[in-house]
Amino acid sequence: MLREWRPVGGLGKLVVRGTYCRLIEDLFDQLGSARWFTKLDLRSGYHQVWIAKEDELKTACMTRYGSYKFLVMPFRLTNAPATFCTLMNKVLQPFLDHFMVLYLDDIVVYSKSLYEHMEYLREAFQTVKENELFIKEEKCSFSQQEVLFLGHIVGGSKI
Repeated sequence: MLREWRPVGGLGKLVVRGTYCRLIEDLFDQLGSARWFTKLDLRSGYHQVWIAKEDELKTACMTRYGSYKFLVMPFRLTNAPATFCTLMNKVLQPFLDHFMVLYLDDIVVYSKSLYEHMEYLREAFQTVKENELFIKEEKCSFSQQEVLFLGHIVGGSKI
């Protein structure tokens, strides 16, 4: 059942803005000595984050066809990037700074040997599956010696 909702003036002033995302330079520093890389990209990144039931009304919008509220996090929310970064960092925390870096929905698994790379990928895939996240296979690069990450070619001990 839909109810009509009206915009509340000044609501944007009440929002506490989150800012957590890692510095890109720190991510590249970690990749320097690796020889093998896999780049993973999450399917519809933000849309994999469910909005808490009590917060759904805060996303309500009205069109000429009716009033609607989001059930998953849309891209336009003020804190969407910070919320998504926090989620990804919590889910992948055991791997970060060990064999994985991430920036928003771009994940790079890195290693010095192909054998350990396969082990790391198994761990990463298991964690992604356990947390009900989905990877967009066509945007991934598996077990490469160079990958494109955040607009830079990474590999061969150079960026």
